[in-house]
Amino acid sequence: MFDPALGIWLDAHAQALDLGTCEPEQVLPQLASADTLRVGIATHHGGIGGDLADAVETVAGIARHSLAAAFVFWGQRAFIEYLLQSPNAKLREQLLPDLLNGTLAGATGLSNAMKFLSGIEALQIRASAQADGWSLNGRLHWVTNLRKRGFVVAAAIEPEHAGTPFILAIPDAVAGLQRSDDLQLMGLQSSNTAALDFRDVELTADRLLHADARQFLPAVRPAFLGLQCGMPIGLARRSLEEVSAHLQDTRSALIDELIEQRERLESAVGELKLGMLDGRFLTQPAALFRLRIALAEAVASAVQLELQASGGKAFLSEHGNAFARRWRESAFVPIVTPSLVQLRAQLRLQATGTEA
Repeated sequence: MFDPALGIWLDAHAQALDLGTCEPEQVLPQLASADTLRVGIATHHGGIGGDLADAVETVAGIARHSLAAAFVFWGQRAFIEYLLQSPNAKLREQLLPDLLNGTLAGATGLSNAMKFLSGIEALQIRASAQADGWSLNGRLHWVTNLRKRGFVVAAAIEPEHAGTPFILAIPDAVAGLQRSDDLQLMGLQSSNTAALDFRDVELTADRLLHADARQFLPAVRPAFLGLQCGMPIGLARRSLEEVSAHLQDTRSALIDELIEQRERLESAVGELKLGMLDGRFLTQPAALFRLRIALAEAVASAVQLELQASGGKAFLSEHGNAFARRWRESAFVPIVTPSLVQLRAQLRLQATGTEA
């Protein structure tokens, strides 16, 4: 059950989180104190039980109040999922407690890797072998949940010479790793989103999440994308709730559209949960891609319907600030990696027999 106290805090700070006037370091402790990070994780790992479908609902519950906070949550929860699926049990035991209690920020860092998996771009970090590990050079241009102090980031690494790409968990305190200032975004400004430069960063093999990126990335992609889908789900639900509040007269010309959008949204949510639980997305990634596209379209339609139901109030600052934030948030959904353009390109490739 979603903690009402967290909802109150998020509603009170949603505008500030979007504009960057709320200290970003506050977000993760708030999420952790409500036990959101433990949802969908077995009790023997420190969780409170449930499954990934429950975790998707947690993302949606947060996004209903603030997409910036949901974006932070997604980064943290996705990194936790990488640890849970990693064969490196010692690293999992070392990092998981601090990730679950919010004292350590986990950043996915795998947006570039997911593009690499789909053949869209090359990996951006290269490694030269050392006696007991690797020396890393390169740059990640856009990573969320990079707390100023105390983060760990997952990254896919390309060997300098012939070899298999692999996945590392890289701590913030390592020499040669440079975090940029926060990127100046149009919204979601309190999400600790920045770039990372790697200059002769030396890491040992105990930081290895997986030795084969081409095996690991398809395995975690359903969680990566499925959890991400919680963001448009929550935002669309909130906009449709606002529409309902405006349409007090059931004879309104918009009531049929409201009912239709709700049914279409929840149908997609049901398909998403079913696919995440029965494992079909592991072998049928196109089905997940189509749902991600459908949910992005659903949130765009919901915010547009909210505008129509609000009328001129949406352009009055006194009434329209929350709507304007949701409008900005909805504009982000199509471009977060993998973007709708990238997903549609992959679907076209699959239609011609090319694997994603």
